[in-house]
Amino acid sequence: MRSDKRAGKNKPGDGSPLKPHRPWQIFTRSVFRIEHGSPDRTHSYAVDVHYFDDEEKVALYRDGHQHLVATLPATFAVPGGAIDVAVSTFGLTRMHLVPDSGQEQVLQPVPHSAEYWRAVFGRRHPRLSRWIGRAAIAVLLIGLVLFVPQLLELVSGIDIVAENVGTFTSPISLPAWLNGTILVAGILASIERALTLRNHWLIDFETFWLG
Repeated sequence: MRSDKRAGKNKPGDGSPLKPHRPWQIFTRSVFRIEHGSPDRTHSYAVDVHYFDDEEKVALYRDGHQHLVATLPATFAVPGGAIDVAVSTFGLTRMHLVPDSGQEQVLQPVPHSAEYWRAVFGRRHPRLSRWIGRAAIAVLLIGLVLFVPQLLELVSGIDIVAENVGTFTSPISLPAWLNGTILVAGILASIERALTLRNHWLIDFETFWLG
């Protein structure tokens, strides 16, 4: 139902050609591709995301030309399924082809994008890549345990919350330098998770309020 509502908000594209991804756009833009269609006819689809677009728009290109545009999060209907696109403060959380039947497929990043270089690193150094991924999970979970009580104390200090729920005193009190270090580590871990399109409701919960 939610996917149908998102797809209903799509607007026709203007037919303009897809611009190449340039190396200097590594932090501002991502383009992903996939070949999809029937045995009789296959189309080349590309999704173009600009992270600092005030309107939070994303475009779907078919065979090199703009086919549909939508606001994020977006679902683009394609023959036999849909392409889901979603982002967080730190990057992509979904870039998947969801067929009507069968397993989801992750679209492939084009060269020069940040996701592309992270994937290249993963192929060249698979063991180190796995450890980096595990370290990112550990950092986010540690941050979750340490920061949530402090966040609850901050929220309970709001007058309307204190009057209706009461106040909460965090059992954890960290020095400012350690809070700052954990915050920076959490941001880096969140970026790592986004570059590999990994997202979990608990592990990445901290990503929501870090942003």
